[in-house]
Amino acid sequence: MEESGSHGAADWEWRWVVDPLDGTTNFLHGIPHWAVSVGIEKRIDADRTELVAGVIYNPAVDEMFWAERGVGAFLNDKRLRVSGRKDLREAVFATGIPFAGVPRKAEFSNILARVMPQVAGVRRFGAAALDLAWVAAGRYDGYWELGIKKWDMAAGLVLVREAGGYATDPEGGDPYAEGNVVAGNPVLHGRLREVVAEGIAATQRPPRAAEAAPAPPAG
Repeated sequence: MEESGSHGAADWEWRWVVDPLDGTTNFLHGIPHWAVSVGIEKRIDADRTELVAGVIYNPAVDEMFWAERGVGAFLNDKRLRVSGRKDLREAVFATGIPFAGVPRKAEFSNILARVMPQVAGVRRFGAAALDLAWVAAGRYDGYWELGIKKWDMAAGLVLVREAGGYATDPEGGDPYAEGNVVAGNPVLHGRLREVVAEGIAATQRPPRAAEAAPAPPAG
């Protein structure tokens, strides 16, 4: 969990993945957008685990998002589905903006510069777990963020997938290991993933060598 790291036997079969307060800054400022997030992880073998269930609860508005693998995703007692939008120009995406000492600002800037001209809006509400829950609920059409922790996304990944969406890393792999996540509905996820990957690649590309100055005239 976020507050105390890992506990228990090294050969665990089931593990809780807990963020007791996601959106701490919102909470401290009296902004009613924060949540408790609890995921459940199952060990498959020595090298593999899978997320099988999750709960994200926002007490300020009494919204309980929950999902179980193979059962579906729900908001309180209502079944959830990701949005059906297909046009980027109508889409609203969420993200987390790096702040203070948080790294990867250059990558974020490159990604945002590519996303903003193509979409209806980008939101930063400050709670990764709720961002993922809102993708599952169809309030957002997609979400991306780089370098977040397992407890920030464990429950949310199950929610998005059980609501019919996709959640991967920018290369299409598992986001759980590295903390780079792109989530969205089945139509827009691929395009958002490509834009995020392009922004990362642009940051890593070496700068062009300065052109050589012309030689001074002879004599």
